[in-house]
Amino acid sequence: MAKLVLVRHGESVANAANVYTGWNDVPLTKKGEQQAKKAGELINTISDFAPTHIHTSVLSRAIVTANIVAETCNLLWLPMTKTWRLNERHYGALRGLNKDISRKVFGVEQVLLWRRSFDSVPPKQGSPVIARRYKLCDQHLMPRAESLHQTQKRLMPYYYDHIASRLLNGEDQLIVAHGSSLRALIKKLENINNHDIVNLEVPNAEPIVYTMDEQLNIVKKEILRS
Repeated sequence: MAKLVLVRHGESVANAANVYTGWNDVPLTKKGEQQAKKAGELINTISDFAPTHIHTSVLSRAIVTANIVAETCNLLWLPMTKTWRLNERHYGALRGLNKDISRKVFGVEQVLLWRRSFDSVPPKQGSPVIARRYKLCDQHLMPRAESLHQTQKRLMPYYYDHIASRLLNGEDQLIVAHGSSLRALIKKLENINNHDIVNLEVPNAEPIVYTMDEQLNIVKKEILRS
């Protein structure tokens, strides 16, 4: 059996300001750094957890959280892969907008659909993402807005090729990513239906521990909280 541990990054400045972040690159708050350290301490309590690889996005809040967790767990020596496929969901034209203001402008029900449903896509931003970190990516794959479903579709190939393959080999794995990208992955892992996914929340820096059998069926799930 192998263990898969998922961690959402610690609180970011955008979380603290209650704004949509998506692919915007924002730092952690001091609280977020402390949360990341605590997440590492919690991971240290997992019996027989010996990851061989760390996977994260190309966004700073996840990378810094992964580094703090790795340092706390004495795992800085592990290889770490950073991939855009683990990025937060792309919130399109909502990026940087305060969530409370968005409810007033677009209505509570519409915002709930954009934020929590599986297939609803927020308004697209005017042009594709232009940033050095995405320069070598296939530009045809770069989104201007994403539903949770679309996030899942671009995430799962990486999961199957680089994470599931290691789990099948009996190697524990650690993923440090984002609220929506982890929701998309959890939906697939736990076979959550499109209706119930609305109610799934992934809090900052609370490690989720899956113990999996040789066919990657979930034998046990545990959420670690301080």
